[in-house]
Amino acid sequence: MTVVWVVLGVLLLVLLLGVVAFNRLVALRNRVDNGWSQIDVQLRRRYDLIPNLVETVKGYAAHEREVFEHVTAARATAIGASGVGDQAQAENQITAGLRRLLAVAESYPELKANENFLALQEELTATESKIAYARQFYNDQVMRLNTQIQRFPSNIVARLFGFKPREFFDIEDPVRGPVRVDLA
Repeated sequence: MTVVWVVLGVLLLVLLLGVVAFNRLVALRNRVDNGWSQIDVQLRRRYDLIPNLVETVKGYAAHEREVFEHVTAARATAIGASGVGDQAQAENQITAGLRRLLAVAESYPELKANENFLALQEELTATESKIAYARQFYNDQVMRLNTQIQRFPSNIVARLFGFKPREFFDIEDPVRGPVRVDLA
């Protein structure tokens, strides 16, 4: 009779550990999804700023057509990206394009003094900071989820219920302000 109670106790303990591991994995997966949603919100905000910034610069530097087309194409690619890896590549293209666009703006003192341009540039810088914060939060949550998926005994629960490791969102450092171009 004692053996039956011990076996039942062990089974109950294993079941309880499984439930706790499952709930922890679900919570971490939800935090990762929430982190990605926060990144998405900030990226959409960035996408909304880009056409205004391009139009403002275009008013002063209309002959820089290649730069405008690059930024516009990168924005379209980013909007249509699916998956973390594709999104990261698209964001790197946008960052490169914005750096080139801001470098062009450096050549036009009237543009650098334009209130609309300065406001857009400030808003872009603030958005880039928010993207960096959201990216850090997301990557922290991905690390926690991936670690939990690999730990014993939660790795058994993860396999049983189909929890998969998530991909980190690695992009280049965001644009922090005007790019300085020194051709000397």
